[in-house]
Amino acid sequence: MDQARSTISKIFNGEPHSYTRFNLTQNMEGDNSQVEMKLSSDMDEEVGGNGVGDHLNHSSNRKPHVAQKLGRTPKNLCFLAAATLLIFIIGYLIGYLVHRKSDLAPSCAASVLPLEEPVPHETGAAPLMDWDDVKKLFAQKLTVANFESVFSEFSSDEHRAGSPGDDALGNKVLKKFKEYGMNTWTDEHFVKVQDPPASGSNRVVFKNGSNAEYPKGLLSYSAIGTVTGAVLYAGYGQESDLMLLRDRNINLSGRVMLVKAGKISFAEKVANAAKMNASAVLIYPDPADDTFEEDTELYGHVHMGSGDPYTPGFPSFNHTQFPPVQSSGLPKILAQTITAGMAAKILRELGGQNVPQAWGGIYKLGEERDLITVDVNNVLTEKKINNVFGVIKGFVDADRYLVIGAQRDAWGPGFASSTVGTSVLVELARSISDMVKNDGFKPRRSIVFASWSAGEYGSVGATEWLEGYLSSLSMKAFTYINLDGVVAGRNGFKVAASPLLYSLIKSSLNESPNKAPSLSSEFAGGNWETNVLEPLKLDNAAYPFLAFSGIPSVSFRFTPGKSEYLYFGTMRDTRQKLNGVTSNSVPQVAVIASQFAGHMALRLVHDHLLRMDLTRYHDIIRTHVGQINAKVKAVQRVQPQLLPKSLTVQWLISASGSYGRASRSLLADVQNSDLDDIEMCRIINDRIMSVERNFLSPFVSPRESPFRHILLGSGSHTLQALSNHLEALRTTNPEADADLFRNQFALATWTLQGCANSLAGDIWSLDNEI
Repeated sequence: MDQARSTISKIFNGEPHSYTRFNLTQNMEGDNSQVEMKLSSDMDEEVGGNGVGDHLNHSSNRKPHVAQKLGRTPKNLCFLAAATLLIFIIGYLIGYLVHRKSDLAPSCAASVLPLEEPVPHETGAAPLMDWDDVKKLFAQKLTVANFESVFSEFSSDEHRAGSPGDDALGNKVLKKFKEYGMNTWTDEHFVKVQDPPASGSNRVVFKNGSNAEYPKGLLSYSAIGTVTGAVLYAGYGQESDLMLLRDRNINLSGRVMLVKAGKISFAEKVANAAKMNASAVLIYPDPADDTFEEDTELYGHVHMGSGDPYTPGFPSFNHTQFPPVQSSGLPKILAQTITAGMAAKILRELGGQNVPQAWGGIYKLGEERDLITVDVNNVLTEKKINNVFGVIKGFVDADRYLVIGAQRDAWGPGFASSTVGTSVLVELARSISDMVKNDGFKPRRSIVFASWSAGEYGSVGATEWLEGYLSSLSMKAFTYINLDGVVAGRNGFKVAASPLLYSLIKSSLNESPNKAPSLSSEFAGGNWETNVLEPLKLDNAAYPFLAFSGIPSVSFRFTPGKSEYLYFGTMRDTRQKLNGVTSNSVPQVAVIASQFAGHMALRLVHDHLLRMDLTRYHDIIRTHVGQINAKVKAVQRVQPQLLPKSLTVQWLISASGSYGRASRSLLADVQNSDLDDIEMCRIINDRIMSVERNFLSPFVSPRESPFRHILLGSGSHTLQALSNHLEALRTTNPEADADLFRNQFALATWTLQGCANSLAGDIWSLDNEI
């Protein structure tokens, strides 16, 4: 205002003549108020005025001196007109800015969970593009021709983790992200892995030295050494298989287990054998497909966990002094893969009992005289690996992000295991970046694209990143979409995910891009949960995001149909082999896989409220609590000395009820609140995001039990472990411990109550009935 006054003074070649004074007064009783606006002039002083105090003391019937003076000369009249114009301009600018600010305030009006479609609502910060327009726009970006080009660029015969080939592919991904205009960065780790012996080899000798075999395959993180023991054929090495053998009064201690690949991970097979005091495990492929070559070598790892097992629970950054510690998931027994041909020679010479009829086959199980020697000489080495990242920043909640990732390394060509996933990752980044730059799409939240290294050793790159930034990621990352192995066939389709994402998955399955048949119509068969959904397993790269970090995660894959793709973890995972199980339609299937992943991703960053189904977990909790309640009563009836009547399940039932009420309360808050408020949206979304991470038990160490999720994790802290422990108490299993059970029971109860409390929101909203 001073500047404006000075300018006017210069125009009129004199000192500043006037100013505008606003005076708001109120009588002492608070009953009446008055507003006075007075134009005052320095000329007041010329007639003896004494400033503000004198103006306030003017009598009500006195004619204002300014009015008298201004009416006498043309110069003053001109000045009055200019001052009036100035006041008008200032008022207009204030009105314009206030109106524009209201336009810029992003609205949070959205679909009320769990409705299917959001109500479009334009906002200044992130104009909401209609969902149908988003889908059409996205479908136009993905083409078969583009995928052929990307496949050629990212195919490589040699790109093991930390190798020059791996680094070269990482640089290509980084270059692509930069070309798309994304913010990029890399994350460097120094990790320890086991590789085949640099000189010599691993060895298997059956019965006598003349039958020595030298397998080239590898099971990283096996124990090192030499053992001799009697061979025992153990099916797939599942717990049920070993229980069946024990029920036949077969001695499992000290035996060398010969097991088939499949059903469960290599690590789980070795862990199960170790529980039975086996001395070693030999794993071989036993495909039903006659075209599978008998000399195919298998590669993998046997760490019962993920990440670098020599820095459990914390990241493998350089120059950090870690104590000499190992993961509790490292096996204490030897493990080695052999070919189908080697296994056939051993099986033909086994004696002993017949194989159980349920297993099929014509072989014997093996007897004490069927001795075999296993010699494992793997070498522990340190490797530098790099994860590569690019981000498309959100326009409203940029600090909340979806992560989409794919492993980049492979044991050999790894076309299905890594090349296709990396190609889908790059094409998704290109397509969505182009939508933002050229088509006006504005995601509300950020999308992080990640290319992981050392995935073949147990999601090492991804897990080290999670460990390094856990406190930040668990608060800000709301979903992980895994692209590893997404195309491994064409005749089947499977999805594994957090229950929070089931509604999102269902709606994405029903999408029909470019009027093509939906995935639901092709594979769901009327019940997608029965025909498409499968458990999220330990060896899935999405598992540590869910069970270690508490981030809702999803992984999906096209399969050959009833069988599985046979060449994961082999040197024969090539484009030719993948063509054979997709009828030469790899790029076409890759487009469909990209559309499915893209629909989930875009929906999560497009909608005002996160599409997560809170009621799913309540159903799972109720099922577990019902089982535990029934088993506690059974133990109290059969073994009353172990669990007295004073032990009640009421507190666990109450915690379950608290979660149910909290989830329903959140849905009611969404439905009843005025959501035309960005801050309200953020508060509700943060409450939704807290659900998964609060299922992580705070009472167990990430080092000893990294997968702390009480519903989907693994370890004694889970509700499933409580149920299993009760069964052991009922059958007087010597490993059962009633005091340990009661401690685990109490901790699980409070973990569940804590999740309900977090979901409820503010401290005064908590359900304290427990």
